[in-house]
Amino acid sequence: MRHRVQKKNFGRRDGAKKALIRGLVDSLVKEERIKTTLTKAKELRRHVEKAITKGKAQSVHARRIVLAKFPNKNTTNKIVDDLSVRFKERPGGYTRIRKLGLRPGDKAEVAYIEFVDYKPPVKDEAWVAANEEKMRDEKNLGKKRLEKLRKSKRKMQAKSRSYNFARAKR
Repeated sequence: MRHRVQKKNFGRRDGAKKALIRGLVDSLVKEERIKTTLTKAKELRRHVEKAITKGKAQSVHARRIVLAKFPNKNTTNKIVDDLSVRFKERPGGYTRIRKLGLRPGDKAEVAYIEFVDYKPPVKDEAWVAANEEKMRDEKNLGKKRLEKLRKSKRKMQAKSRSYNFARAKR
């Protein structure tokens, strides 16, 4: 029975789960927004918010506690020096989870987890101009591939019809 069990193990042993959480925290702190499954996002939120709250103390002790939990100096520095300062006045709730729907392969619920003050990067005109031709070529390639699939499907259907017609005549 699962009485009073409040954390997920994701079907992993303790060390693998710890490594997964550390990797997710590192990615979220570095990128400030990541795409993952909903259950991983919910578990990740617990760890990130506790680390930011601990980092608000701005002491050596707090820094060492965060470093012990997430042994990556860049992550620790960003949590203590940047994120905890940005959220100094906020009493909690530093992250937001946005559901995206189901993943095509296994129908797992996918979500973005991001900091509440996250602003997506704006694509400037130079980037759009540089990638416009590439995107157009990919679109044309997709149309050509789709047409090729249709033709092969029609050939297969024609063969099947002729085979079935020949069998029915016997």
